[in-house]
Amino acid sequence: MRIIRDYIYVEAEDRGAAVAIGNFDGVHLGHQAVLDITRDVARRLGCPLGVITFEPHPRTFFAPKSPAFRLMNAEAKAHRMEKLGVDLLYELNFNAVLSSLSAEEFARKVLCEGLGLVHVVVGEDFRFGKGREGDVAMLRDLGRRIGFDVTVAELVCDAGGEVSSTSIRNALSAGRPEDAARMLGHWHRIDGIVIRGDQRGRELGYPTANICIDGLHPPRFGVYAVMVDVLSGPYAGCYQGAASIGVRPMFGDNKPNLEVYLFDFASDLYGEELSVALVAYQRPEMKLASMDALAYRSD
Repeated sequence: MRIIRDYIYVEAEDRGAAVAIGNFDGVHLGHQAVLDITRDVARRLGCPLGVITFEPHPRTFFAPKSPAFRLMNAEAKAHRMEKLGVDLLYELNFNAVLSSLSAEEFARKVLCEGLGLVHVVVGEDFRFGKGREGDVAMLRDLGRRIGFDVTVAELVCDAGGEVSSTSIRNALSAGRPEDAARMLGHWHRIDGIVIRGDQRGRELGYPTANICIDGLHPPRFGVYAVMVDVLSGPYAGCYQGAASIGVRPMFGDNKPNLEVYLFDFASDLYGEELSVALVAYQRPEMKLASMDALAYRSD
């Protein structure tokens, strides 16, 4: 999979794709349904399968001080798209220039002149252009006039209602990773580089790997059963483990992070990339009476 971050200077082999457009936060079942339609179109037309998404997320661009809401960072999204067989990921820089384009300018300058797209697939709630002026009816009309076809995918629902990033965030906030997984079609994962922590787990006999969760929607604080993919380094592979997400109340005021312990593993993972899947919520964070009590609880 190739990642393209500019719509002006585009190589010839990166033009002419059938693409799905959206933010794809979480790449849930609704997003996957849009991708499935796009994949069928790409096969029929004999062209690359592409996805257009935006970094930073437009919500972050317009409200940079809003609470963290993303289900996955850009790297995790790219990993998921590659697993789903995407050929071209157009990770467009969402900046003042792009955000100021009218709906027609976006269709003409980005989709047609810039990327040379042959087919576009969007969800029925898709909006685009400055002030979100464009809807799917306008996109279809612009496509007919400018030179690309448009398919509109219906929203996906399950027994709990519409499958959406908001519903998944709500499930994670409530400590229900199983419900989030049902809507995602996979376990919710937190990806990141292992950073050096305070090494208190090592002192207790339970060495842990710390991952920063800045910018991500925090699941309910507490302890989780997890599956961990070590994506880089000499210990690459899949492991079972337990993870704590939260502020570590035993040790004063701390910003939230993820601290994961791999079963039957004692080597250093500093600087390596991990993907941590939340499987089941076990218990909330606790402030215990002593370090000895914490060690006992960890057993």
